[in-house]
Amino acid sequence: MKLLQYLRTALSTSVLLAVAVGMLVPMLWMLTLSLKEFPEQYRTVSDLLAAPSTTTNYSDAWASDNFLRYFVNSVLVSTLVTIGNIVFCLVVGYALARRRFPGRSFLIASVLGVLVIPQQVIMIPLYRLMAEFGWINTYWALIIPWLVMPFGVFFMRQYLMSIPSDIEDAARMDGAGEWYIILRIVMPLARPALTVLAIYVFLSNWNSFLFPFLFVNDEAHRTLPVGLAFYLGKQSIDWGHLMAGASISAAPILVLFVLFQRRIIEGLTAGALKE
Repeated sequence: MKLLQYLRTALSTSVLLAVAVGMLVPMLWMLTLSLKEFPEQYRTVSDLLAAPSTTTNYSDAWASDNFLRYFVNSVLVSTLVTIGNIVFCLVVGYALARRRFPGRSFLIASVLGVLVIPQQVIMIPLYRLMAEFGWINTYWALIIPWLVMPFGVFFMRQYLMSIPSDIEDAARMDGAGEWYIILRIVMPLARPALTVLAIYVFLSNWNSFLFPFLFVNDEAHRTLPVGLAFYLGKQSIDWGHLMAGASISAAPILVLFVLFQRRIIEGLTAGALKE
């Protein structure tokens, strides 16, 4: 029995280590290329690793072209979209979890239906809609369509359904209004889930390429992923500068995860721990 348990533990550990290595190797390779000057000139990996390291690629990438503007645009768009999802997904999720009204089941089914629709399907209709509104090459096209994400609504509804409503009922008996209950009672209780939602939304919009590429044609409104794609074209195959730009782009996400990893894990496991 102990031998079987040991084998299961060893197998699980081996699988987790293999997955971790598979995730870390591309990041380490990106970092290695970003620290080498003209890495494409080396024919073997050993020659590349033996070459002296430099941070010149980072300073060049940050100072070249409109990289800083792309970075600021990504921060602005991702932050506003994240705030919008925190507010709207919480309110809508609360309504679907606590209220009974005509058409509720249809709305829940609609949210689930939207989740399985690929983004490529809505690409042309959404572009035509943005063009009719006159939002092409504006921040509106990068922000407004994504203020409420179906996953966020579904996630918050499921989380709030796992929280007993006794405290809310007691607050209503004391005369508290719905907005007071949402802001002072529901939001603090849902903080772990809101943290997970915020990280997910910020990450999704920070790395978004397809729709920002379609909706924005001028450099003033480009986000970082789109800017990196054009940067590759302008720099030919200058892998050192490209990998430096990609490393800078990945840095905020890594910092957010390191700062909020405890809350992310709490949010993902809280629903499973409730009785």
